[in-house]
Amino acid sequence: MYQLKKRIGNIISTLLKFALFICFAFPFYWMVTTAFKSYQESIAFPPTLWPHNFSWQAFISVCQKIDIIHYFKNSILVSTAVVILQAFINIPAAYGFARYDFKGKKAMWALVMVAFMIPLQITFIPVYIMFSKVQLLNTLWPQILPFAANAYGIFLMRQAFMQVPEALLESARMDNAGEFKTLFKIVLPMTKGSVIMAELFSFISTWNSYFWPLVMTNDDKVRPMTLAMQRLQDANQGLQWPVLMAANTLLVLPIFIIFIVLNKQIMSSFGYKGIK
Repeated sequence: MYQLKKRIGNIISTLLKFALFICFAFPFYWMVTTAFKSYQESIAFPPTLWPHNFSWQAFISVCQKIDIIHYFKNSILVSTAVVILQAFINIPAAYGFARYDFKGKKAMWALVMVAFMIPLQITFIPVYIMFSKVQLLNTLWPQILPFAANAYGIFLMRQAFMQVPEALLESARMDNAGEFKTLFKIVLPMTKGSVIMAELFSFISTWNSYFWPLVMTNDDKVRPMTLAMQRLQDANQGLQWPVLMAANTLLVLPIFIIFIVLNKQIMSSFGYKGIK
């Protein structure tokens, strides 16, 4: 009886996992397949789950309508700069909160948590005024500097750093290892998965950002790929779904490649392995 219940439970668990996978994967499948359809097939009813005739015309149209290399360059520059700056700021900040006791620590941590909970849209007016006064609007800097530190990244890394045994750090200090050496030789290798996850979240958030660059820029020279999507919407011809899906496929492709490359590190961030 117990074996039967266990088997039924495993079957139900497998079915639920498969259902969740379909819910998450199907929108991406539909996006990619629509990108290879003709316009007539993309609006046909009932819809087709697989293109009758694969066509690259939608991707060609994207390259003809927008300077995709230029917009990709802007997105890569902004996203990479944000990730690098956050690594320099978030890692030492998280290590300090995790391993040191200092005056005002609780108050400073409370500020980090408040920053974590404040929506981005609330802060854009004072930030816009500040960058306007220093004449940095319509540049890449307003898209980078406000995100040089990230409260969520600090929180996530702090939680990971707190899992490293204090005895291990004390042993390193007894061997005359400095704090930076302890951080880079012991703490970061043991928490590599969580650090990569925090930086990946930051990259994805910046890469997909729409509201912030829309507010801070009005020149296509410094706008990212997300804003280039506006130029693919033809008011006279209506929504060209294959073209829009092709552009979105190209937009998602770098994130998908990064996920494939860092898959092992991402999976390891969901569990602490302890000391080897």
